[in-house]
Amino acid sequence: MAHTPVNHPARPIYRAIGGLTGLYLVVFGGIGIIASTGDPFFGQGDTQVLGQGTNLAFSLLSALVGALVLAGTVLGRNLDVLVNQWMAYLLMVVSLAGLAFIRTEANIFNLSVATVIVLMVLSMVLLMAGMYGKVGTDEENEAWQKARLVL
Repeated sequence: MAHTPVNHPARPIYRAIGGLTGLYLVVFGGIGIIASTGDPFFGQGDTQVLGQGTNLAFSLLSALVGALVLAGTVLGRNLDVLVNQWMAYLLMVVSLAGLAFIRTEANIFNLSVATVIVLMVLSMVLLMAGMYGKVGTDEENEAWQKARLVL
């Protein structure tokens, strides 16, 4: 792909940013699981964690996504790029669906506007980390540089 840089000089920084995003999701999910214990799985109550609406289902989803991002960050080897990009897309879909259903019975994750905003920001951060974290050989880097100059 001509648009995805290979061996970007700030790659370690982007990888760390992706890891911190995963850590935030794990912490949010963990606190959410504790706060929503005893509530219905898809409960639509007033449970809030870190200023964001949540329930047990969304807390578990957040912890799972965060754990996947952390695992990808630890393993590296372009697996983090793939994991960051796909988890970013997943968070975008969840946040847009949450925004569409925010005041209806279909709001199964009990999302609030603050939760939607945070999810969108996190998804953009993960997407950015995925776009600039690719590692490759010198030949791949040269090919990317040539393709970039042609465009």
